[in-house]
This record gives sequence, C-alpha cells and structure tokens, in this order.
Amino acid sequence: MKLPETLPPPKRGLFASLRSSFLTGLIVIAPIGITVWLIWSLIGWIDSWVLPLIPDAYNPAYLLRQHTGIEIDIRGIGVATFLIFTIAVGWIAKGLIGRSLIRWAESVVLSIPLIRSLYSGLKQIVETVLQQGQQNFEKACLIEHPRKGVWAIAFISTTAKGEIARRHGPEEMISVFMPTTPNPTSGFLLFLPRKDVIVLDMSVEDAAKLIISAGLVYPNGQDAKAAIEGPDKTAAQ
Repeated sequence: MKLPETLPPPKRGLFASLRSSFLTGLIVIAPIGITVWLIWSLIGWIDSWVLPLIPDAYNPAYLLRQHTGIEIDIRGIGVATFLIFTIAVGWIAKGLIGRSLIRWAESVVLSIPLIRSLYSGLKQIVETVLQQGQQNFEKACLIEHPRKGVWAIAFISTTAKGEIARRHGPEEMISVFMPTTPNPTSGFLLFLPRKDVIVLDMSVEDAAKLIISAGLVYPNGQDAKAAIEGPDKTAAQ
C-alpha cells in the first residue's frame, strides 16, 4: 500500500521573512534601547538640577566653553557632583560637630509650624525607604481579589505586627502588596490571614514579568505545562 505523499510546507514570502526578522530584532533592541534611554534621561534630569548650583569657576562644561568656544553637553557632571557632595555631607554628619549642627538645624526647622509637618513627613518616608532598602519581597503568592473565585498575583511583604495583628485576633496575618498591570509600582497593601494566601514557587522577578506583560510572558511555561498534563504525557511529546 502506497502511503500518500506529504505536501511540503508552503514557502514564506519575502515580506513575511523580513517582518519576522524585524520583530525578532525589535525584541532584542527594544529592552536595551529603552534602558539606555531611561538612564541617559535620568542623568540629564539630575544634571539639570545640579549644574545651575555649581559655580562657573568649577563647572567643566563652562570652562571648556570659555577656553575653546565649543558648547558640549557633558552628561554626568551633575551626577558626579551630587554623589561627592552627598558622601561629604554623610561623612561630616557622622562626626560630633556634624551631629550637633544637624540637631540645631532640625530644632530650627521644627519650630516653624507648616515646615515642621512637611519636614517630619519627608524625613520619615526617606528613613523608612533607605533603612529597608535592602529588604525585598519574600515570595510571590496568589490571593482571591477582588472577589471569591478571582485570583490575583501579589507579593508577600512581612508578618503583620503591632495593632493590626493585635486587633485581628490570634490568627496570623501577613501583609501583601498587590501591584497593578502593566505598572507594578502602584497597587494595594492588603492584610490577609496566612491560610488564605497560596505561596508560589516562581521567583519574585518571574512574577513581576508576568504582571508587567499582562500575562503574555509566562515564566517556566514548560514546567507549568508538565504539572498540568502530567510527566508521562509531557515525556511522550
């Protein structure tokens, strides 16, 4: 019995091949280009704030323009100046004289009614962010939100403490941060019983990719497929 001949796959046209190559190149170039652009823009933004505060006698861009007549935008001078100035202030603040000056300056600021509230709030925010800057989210998790049967990805922050834990009762509570899509920097802080939280095996970075991509980039897709279909079916494929 003669087996039917299999037809060869249709050849892709020139336009389809160019389109595929363009999309592949775009996937490679876009993340790098956007990252470089964001860093370049951030450096320029910092320079625009710091450079006007530098005297002309110490500004390399001004001195170069004065001696050569060439106008050159030297990115990073403001960033370097800001880093050096911040390190110097921190070094001085660690000494006895620096601490005394800081306490005196804070007492002056705190004696002004409106400025006092603004300064206290900003100081608390900055200290909280910097002191906990080395702490990351523990794990990614699933929670039921905004209603039962609908699940959302969140990040476990820490165990609830203080009045929140005391008023809820003996059941252990944890705080989770549920980010929004596609901007994960905004979201909601939720306090949930630990038994209502499903901890995921995926890393925090993979969960963030899943959120940012609105579900298009699924981490460990093959592992998830194997878990659903079973090892035998996956091996057979």
